[in-house]
Amino acid sequence: MAPISLADVVSALPSDESWGPSTTSDTLVDGVPYAAYSKGDKLGRMADWTSEGKDGRDGRGGRQQYNRNYRDQQVYGAGTSSLFAVQVAEDESSFSVVDNTRTSTKTRGFGRGGGTIFRGRGRGGRDQRGGRGTFQRVGGRGGQQNGYYDNRGARGGRGRRFGWKDYDKPQRNRDSSVNIKPDWQMLEEIDFNRLAKLNLETSAGEDIDTYGFLYYYDRSYDKPPVKNTERKLNVVDRIAYNVTTSSDPIIQELAEKDEATIFATDNILSMLMCAPRSVYSWDIVITRHGNKIYLDKRDNSSLDMVSVNENAADAPLEASEGNKETINFPTALALEATFINHNFANQTVMESETSKYDMSHDNPFYNPSEETEPLASKAYKYRRFDLSLEKDEDPLHLIVRTELDAVVKNNISGEDQFLTLKALNEFDHKAQGSGGALDWRTKLTSQRGAVVATEMKNNSCKLARWTVQSILAKADMMKLGFVSRATPKSNERHVILGVVGYDPRKFAEQMNLNLANGWGIVRTIVDMCLKMDEGKYVLVKDPNKPLLRLYQVPADTFEEGEEDGEGIPEGVEDDE
Repeated sequence: MAPISLADVVSALPSDESWGPSTTSDTLVDGVPYAAYSKGDKLGRMADWTSEGKDGRDGRGGRQQYNRNYRDQQVYGAGTSSLFAVQVAEDESSFSVVDNTRTSTKTRGFGRGGGTIFRGRGRGGRDQRGGRGTFQRVGGRGGQQNGYYDNRGARGGRGRRFGWKDYDKPQRNRDSSVNIKPDWQMLEEIDFNRLAKLNLETSAGEDIDTYGFLYYYDRSYDKPPVKNTERKLNVVDRIAYNVTTSSDPIIQELAEKDEATIFATDNILSMLMCAPRSVYSWDIVITRHGNKIYLDKRDNSSLDMVSVNENAADAPLEASEGNKETINFPTALALEATFINHNFANQTVMESETSKYDMSHDNPFYNPSEETEPLASKAYKYRRFDLSLEKDEDPLHLIVRTELDAVVKNNISGEDQFLTLKALNEFDHKAQGSGGALDWRTKLTSQRGAVVATEMKNNSCKLARWTVQSILAKADMMKLGFVSRATPKSNERHVILGVVGYDPRKFAEQMNLNLANGWGIVRTIVDMCLKMDEGKYVLVKDPNKPLLRLYQVPADTFEEGEEDGEGIPEGVEDDE
């Protein structure tokens, strides 16, 4: 082979300034239109003759709508790949479906706060199509758009599901139940996740002494009211005491006799045991005197109030949050529920001096020479529980003052059974804050289970506290009354729609309420205080976070003359 000279190599080089194949603006490949694309793109169609822009004819934009916001993918050919992108859903704007199914004679309301929506198991798009469906409560996972409820399906459709983009809603800023002073020293901060893991098995407890008396329960309230008649809730003026722990003369005597280490009332203890279920702020005053621990409440404390829909997904709003109905403010609802419970317990008993159940001693708080109104049916049982562990050198006992509201004869054995009487109240099932509750007037008889299940969800903390109080008092039955406003726009008149009785222990199982966890919380808080010096401490539930804070406060905190916290509003009497 003849050698190639350098001149021949140089002369063979191209005369152009660039290397490689020649560039061209022609988009035809062998006469076929061609658009650049990446290997990662899916080709849904060969050509799109209907597209009128990057968002498409109907504004959905194919795959770009799936990505919520239009973003060009940083790959080769991304600018033209949307023309051939796979459409997520077929175009339904050009046809309609005729519904030839039989419609039910019962209409379902889709009001602002309640009702039930039906979701098909089929495609669940704009229309209800498919096989069997499931009922879905509005406010749980139902759809809501701009103030009205949507009955479109959740899966596969464009209906807004509950919880969708709720992350960008402004956080509610609730006020603390007590004003945190600058001189308070924070000692501990306990997250609810830690509390939920605690466990302490405890015995059923023993009775120490009993005080007061009980009237017999009126069984006529267990029967459903006659059609087209309503049983009104009357105002019954009776005296019921709710004295804090350290002011109780009986507890003072038991402390002097060294009967226990920890002293509390069922109202305070139940709040501590059910702390992981609470949403609103609350506080407990803990006093260590020697080796004794007293769990107290402040005067006019929020513990004395009965909350309403505290655990609802959309709890009642304050005025600052846009609520224009003053009677549906959380504080107004709590005040209304407290009065309802007081009157309901007094109305559902048969007052008779000849047929009543007397305890071992008279009411320790009643002074006939000073009081003019008669006493309410109330019995106080002082019970002792053992919170000791195997590693403890000395036993650790707790004495709690429990309350009972009525007594009833057993239909079979004829024995007396003790009752606690509580009332759930309905303000307006269509209003904001109702938590998707059913209309009690129409559903309580036919769908009682659904009504109770909704209340368990919306008032988990309140019902758990009532159940714990009933179990602590060793009550045989807990009567739950269902009380509703006579008219939704007035909170002055109420009617009793029905009363249902539950075994507190079985009711706790239905609520998934673990008493061992509650006792574990109590033992943990007590251990913290026993390791500290003598003095006064305050345990506060954070108003906006699921955690507890333990503060050390001066000894004269909450004494007479100080105005601390945000308890019962003015005009409400507190018998202490």
